[in-house]
Amino acid sequence: MYARTTYATGDPAQIEHCLEGLRTEAPKLLADSHGFRSFGLFADREQGKIAMGSWWQSENDRANSDSHLGRRRTELLTPFADSILTGDFEIAAFAADSEQSSAAAFRLGRFMIEPDRIDGLVSRFKEDGLPRLQDLSGFCGVAMFIDRERGIGSVGTLFADRSALAASRTPQSAARREAVQQTGMRLMCLEEFEVVLLENNPDAPQSQ
Repeated sequence: MYARTTYATGDPAQIEHCLEGLRTEAPKLLADSHGFRSFGLFADREQGKIAMGSWWQSENDRANSDSHLGRRRTELLTPFADSILTGDFEIAAFAADSEQSSAAAFRLGRFMIEPDRIDGLVSRFKEDGLPRLQDLSGFCGVAMFIDRERGIGSVGTLFADRSALAASRTPQSAARREAVQQTGMRLMCLEEFEVVLLENNPDAPQSQ
């Protein structure tokens, strides 16, 4: 599957109105789009940050969706956002717990890596990273996004609540340290968000 991400920063005083518009309109807009699989909306209200990710069955579905979603997305974000950044990615691996729909906290780590080492990183994540994350208390779901051409990607992890998110920091840090040492991956940033909305197509798979 494939993903489009959006990252917007802006005035914290304007973020709630923006989130309400996205929360209200996004489900209907996406449900009417061919190939739609999943959507996540995340926010850091205090600092004024919004992160979004939509999942699509194919690259063509993702590309075609932007013809009618792109303009409205910008309109909804503009009153709040100083900066809007979008990106297209391959979903290299993911897993969801039965409690994913009730997740309340989200951690996002963005990384860079030499393109010729991406396959090794993905294999290691599937064999070692996923099982370790799934063993964490309060784990609800995780996905790895990659851009093979640019050698960048991200790992997003969902947790039941802020307490579970906080408790996961040490073990997840240990796993990242090992990945850095073994694959040459370099972490660019690490952020934590509140889950505002998770919307899933009921026919979408739960793991890959």
